[in-house]
Amino acid sequence: MVDGKADAKNRTALDILVAGAGYVGLAAAVSLKQARPSLAVAVVDAAPAGIWQKDGRASAIAAAACRMLDQLGVWAEIAPEAQAITEMIVTDSRTSDPVRPVFLTFDGEVAPGEAFAHMVANRDLNGALRRRAETLGIDIIEGVAVSAFDVNGAGITVHLADGATLKARLLVAADGVNSKLRDMAGIKTVKWEYGQSGIVCTVAHERPHNGRAEEHFLPAGPFATLPLKPGKDGTNRSSIVWVERSQDAEKLVDGDDLVFEHELEQRFGLKLGEIRVADRPRAWPLGLTIARDFVAPRIALAGDAAHGIHPIAGQGLNLGFKDVAALAEVVVEADRLGQDFGALDVLERYQQWRRFDTLQMGITTDVLNRLFSNDVGPLRAVRDIGLGLVERMPRLKDFFIRQASGLSGNTPKLLKGEAI
Repeated sequence: MVDGKADAKNRTALDILVAGAGYVGLAAAVSLKQARPSLAVAVVDAAPAGIWQKDGRASAIAAAACRMLDQLGVWAEIAPEAQAITEMIVTDSRTSDPVRPVFLTFDGEVAPGEAFAHMVANRDLNGALRRRAETLGIDIIEGVAVSAFDVNGAGITVHLADGATLKARLLVAADGVNSKLRDMAGIKTVKWEYGQSGIVCTVAHERPHNGRAEEHFLPAGPFATLPLKPGKDGTNRSSIVWVERSQDAEKLVDGDDLVFEHELEQRFGLKLGEIRVADRPRAWPLGLTIARDFVAPRIALAGDAAHGIHPIAGQGLNLGFKDVAALAEVVVEADRLGQDFGALDVLERYQQWRRFDTLQMGITTDVLNRLFSNDVGPLRAVRDIGLGLVERMPRLKDFFIRQASGLSGNTPKLLKGEAI
């Protein structure tokens, strides 16, 4: 790993360059290099070196993504610090309601002994992928942004902000929802804002959560409580994803700590005893962003660069891992057949595989958010009846678990835990 102007200038000829050293970018680099060791793969990232170590958040990793991480050789390192979600409950109420009736419950297994999701600290996930990349000989060039690129027939020339130039056969854009590379490629997006913000923080509590996750649908937006592994001192902890109207979220995060903790307690409740905020809350605006195209000549979008969705179903990161698995399978198969894996006709196979599923998930989360983030009486009655019906239909519940775990539909091999 380098933060390296000199290294970038020395590694001018590559097969694949990944822009973005988040989980999706690192997973893409590792999956491609592991399957085809002969390929020269590198990662370039605009963020300063080491900034990822300051990320105190955690992410929900679905069962299919866990299988992929195991296949990539990193899950064994992550698993001891991961918290399995053993149960999920859903409620629909107002903040002021004295009782929150449970409308829907999910058992947390997709197979005996296999949880449908785990909560993983972002630092643990990123660190494990970085160490695996280093083992495979993948250079990570940090603190340098891509400033421009030129597509020239059989390759793409990438210009970095420090003046270095890299040549590759394929550029993977995994540089986030506000992707500069997507804009440089002239790819348009479908985009709108929800007027909501997501507040994220870690909460310490008196009693253990026993692996149970909860999603409370409140008028302003969902409030999710996600179980975390106990701290090193044995403290019981949970991660909070709290959706509020943007103006209210800003006031809560920037305001008095006592006010924040009072509002948090109103939503979290006292079922786990006394609670306290264990880190500084942060908020970010929520919207829907879907790229009209996932590919362009010599370029493939992955992760949030291709799609940013509402966190109501907790599927954002897992959609990105699906992109990685599908792209790796398409590229590796093409390379084995002697095809030009950066050619547009090959990349369109990846686009066809991923675009419909992404659009479907984007529409689903959009509809769910509009249906549940309100206090309209008739809508409340309809959705509560719907939740009750699902609760009474085991096969339908199993279907939703399979969807949430990422194991439904045309699943790429890596997500099944198979090599490519």
